[in-house]
Order: sequence, then structure tokens, then C-alpha cells
Amino acid sequence: MKAHIITIGDEILIGQIVDTNSAYISTALNDIGISVYQISSVQDDKDHILESFAFAKATSDIIIVTGGLGPTKDDVTKSTFCEFFDDELVFNQEVLDHVTHLFKKYVKKPLLESNKTQALVPSKATILTNRFGTAPGMWMEQDGKIFISMPGVPHEMKGLMEYEVLPRLKEQFNLPYILHKTLLTYGMGESAIAQRIETFENELPSAIKLAYLPSFGRVRLRLSTIGIIKEEVDAIMQVQLQKLEILVEDIFIGYEDEGAFESLIGQLLIAQGKTLSIAESCTGGSLVQRFTSNPGASGYLVGSTVTYATRSKIEVLGVDEALIEKHSVVSAEVAEAMAVQVKKMYNTDYAIATTGNAGPSKGDSDAAVGTVYIGIATPEGSIAHHFMMGNHRERVIGKAVNKALELLHEEILKN
Repeated sequence: MKAHIITIGDEILIGQIVDTNSAYISTALNDIGISVYQISSVQDDKDHILESFAFAKATSDIIIVTGGLGPTKDDVTKSTFCEFFDDELVFNQEVLDHVTHLFKKYVKKPLLESNKTQALVPSKATILTNRFGTAPGMWMEQDGKIFISMPGVPHEMKGLMEYEVLPRLKEQFNLPYILHKTLLTYGMGESAIAQRIETFENELPSAIKLAYLPSFGRVRLRLSTIGIIKEEVDAIMQVQLQKLEILVEDIFIGYEDEGAFESLIGQLLIAQGKTLSIAESCTGGSLVQRFTSNPGASGYLVGSTVTYATRSKIEVLGVDEALIEKHSVVSAEVAEAMAVQVKKMYNTDYAIATTGNAGPSKGDSDAAVGTVYIGIATPEGSIAHHFMMGNHRERVIGKAVNKALELLHEEILKN
């Protein structure tokens, strides 16, 4: 069974917002056995929407639409649905009662006439209750194809998917079992990994597909398969996973569904009863954000500091000014000193520090753009590592963060 996701809104096409809805919907559909055939973004234009509806209907079984359901004139989804299904808008008292309830309980302001238009829905639609907003979801069927329309506001869409859409799809269809397993690897490039596992890839059963997903110094290896009997699918996958793990044992650090790499590092620290502190310069807070985005980080992360300018490294961290003058602010000596100083500041077992030149200009150092030093302080001592990360600012920062995580992971495993 195939699905087509359509997001409606000029704001997506002009880059004003990022379409996170499609990523969420794709994951949710795959989890229940529905493959996503295509994702499209279209303008707030009736003709464009009608064209996309026609194409989606011809190529997919389930069409999920987000956006264009607000009370303003630029929201045209409902009227377009009526044209496509040869339908008309009718008043729905249940929807109006829900909107009135939300305004009374949360908005504390009189209901405007424009808000009341939310109660106008296509007569052929089954209404899906939006627990977190005023725009109802809609479920419509034609020629064996299902069209589902939801608001574009992410938390409203997610609520409708969880409480209305997914349960109905699972009840209505006998869905297959789709399984994705993603191995996380660090420290080796995509081409080198492909060469190493070439025989394994060539001998994979036709039912299992391998994908390489590289990103800033790390590569995710995803194995995917589909079947009817869950136990059989799991067993087939497990055989291949065991083979692949052996081939990448030295760079394999876990599975994506077990948590992000930084989450796995956090679990190691908690298991050992150890703590961490961080000092950042060229990565500008990106490293600590990777940890704090995961629940439970306070169990091991004591504190961090972004000492971006040279002066802050001296005044906040206490790095010796003479050391900076002798070796430069972008140097192994300063990176190591930053790690040692932040470890002392927060009294932690481990500390990691970054300093470098992400570009495009050289800043307080003559070091070439792309130069990065990563310092690590552990219970056994301290060390700094030197890297050249290229000349693209975003790539330099991303690779520096991932390399810092890799080095920290290695040090924790030593102790």
C-alpha cells in the first residue's frame, strides 16, 4: 500500500518554514506498514492543488494533505476538496461546538465570524476531531482511494495522526510489516565502508535493501525489508545485521532506534557514574545542544560554556594569556587548556573543548579556514587532536561536533 503526502503552503515553497510534517508522517506511516511513494509541496493555488490531487490519486492508495485549513481567505483546501469530489460545504454543528469550547477555555475572547467558518466542511467528509486546534481533520474516499486532510500546524497534525488517522488506517487495512534497522558508524567515510562491505551488499537477499546515509563525518547504514509475518521478517533481518556488525565492528557504535550517539554516550556516563562538562569556541554551542536535546542529560552533564572570543577564554575559563600569545587561540595547546579548565570549573570527570576556524574569515587566528582542535580532559589526563574539516562553515561545525562525540566516546570506553 502506497501513500502520497501533499503539503500546501507558499511559506514552504519560498523557504520561510521547513516542512517537518512530511518527515513525521512518513515515519508514522512506515511504522504501521504503509510505504510513502511521494512527497509534494504545492502553492496555495486551487489549480495546482487539483493537479496534485489527480496525480496522487492515480499513483497512490492513500493521500495525506496538510495545510490550507485556516479561517483566512488564503486557505483554499476545503473548497478545493469540494471541487475535486464534486461536493459542497455544509455547516457542521459538532465542529462549531468544538471551536466554541476551545475559545471559551483557552482564548478567552469572543468567537469571530471567520472562526465560525471552520464549521463549514465538505458534506462527503468524515470529520476527524482536532483535539489541539479549531480546524477539523477530514477523511474522504473516492474510487477506493482515501484522502485525509489535516491542518499544517505541527502539533495539531501530530494529534490527529495519533488519535484519529493511524488507528483508522490500522483498523481498515491488513497492513504488512515494514522494518528499518539503522546502524550508526563513526570515523570512516562512505566510500571506504562501501568497499569494505561490498561482498556483503552483493549477497544480500533481494527482500532486503541497504542504504548509505552520510553526514558530517559519520555514516548511517540502513537495512530495510517488508513482509507479512513479523517474526519471519525480524528473523531474516537479524541474520543480516549480525553479518554487518562484524564487518563494521571497529566503527559501529549502536543502532539509531536505541537513541542518538550523544544519548548513548550519556548512558555510558550514567552507567559509570561519571560527569561531563563542555567548553566551545568554533562550534558555538552546537555540541552541548546535542546533549541537552535528549531527556535525562542533567544526569551526567554538569555545565558548559561558549567562550567564543579570545578574551572570554582568558577571563571565563582561565586559559593562560601567555599560552594563547605563544601558540595562537586556534591551537592544540589552547584546546587542551580549555578542556582542563572547564573540567576544573565544573568539577567533572570528563571535559571536551573545541577551538578552530570555521570561516569564512580567519577571526582571532591566522589558522586556515577549516582548522579545528578538539581537547579532551579525562580522569587519566588530557590531550588535543588536530583536524582539517574543509572550507564550508556549516560542514566544519557539523564535522567538528561529530568528531568531538567520537573522541569522547573512545575515551569513556578506555576507562
